[in-house]
Amino acid sequence: MSPKIIVIGTSLGGLIALGTLLANLPSDFAIPIAVVQHRSAESNRMLLRELRRCTAIPIQEPSDKEPIHPGSLYIAPADYHLLIESGEFRLSTQGVVNYARPSIDVLFESAADAYGHRTLAILLTGANQDGARGCAAIKQVGGTVLVQNPEEAECPVMPRAALSSTPVDGVLSLAEIRACLGNLHSARREEARIWNKLS
Repeated sequence: MSPKIIVIGTSLGGLIALGTLLANLPSDFAIPIAVVQHRSAESNRMLLRELRRCTAIPIQEPSDKEPIHPGSLYIAPADYHLLIESGEFRLSTQGVVNYARPSIDVLFESAADAYGHRTLAILLTGANQDGARGCAAIKQVGGTVLVQNPEEAECPVMPRAALSSTPVDGVLSLAEIRACLGNLHSARREEARIWNKLS
């Protein structure tokens, strides 16, 4: 059964990793993607501009209570936690978690609560332990967790922290994770084709 939400977390080295991961994803990639990239409160919109060069998927920073739409990629705004609740995004200015706001743990844990086993989490390069607790929460509800191979990551601290605390479903290179996303897209299209024939 394909996921209903993909959540991605990254920190140091994340811009390059995200660009590699999202490269060439088709514009009709139907599963919504929510991303937390650690960045400062003064961060400008450079992250969105750079990622829009990598993929045809629409990318935006969601507003509070914005509905989650298939086929869109959402980036947590600078200095706001991004949460998922009842098919909508929530923004929060509560205190930092693991020295970060936005926090990967906050996004991942809310996705686990909202989507349960239909959650796919991807944890990439980063310099602290944010995301480890969120990965554990997603595994506890039967979701899927993929972690970038620490040997490949620009900063291996974040992937290693998750691996030390949670049995994950895959420790993969960026190319392998990108291939998984491509397979999800192909499977989703085939599933839709079959249902169209039956209806």
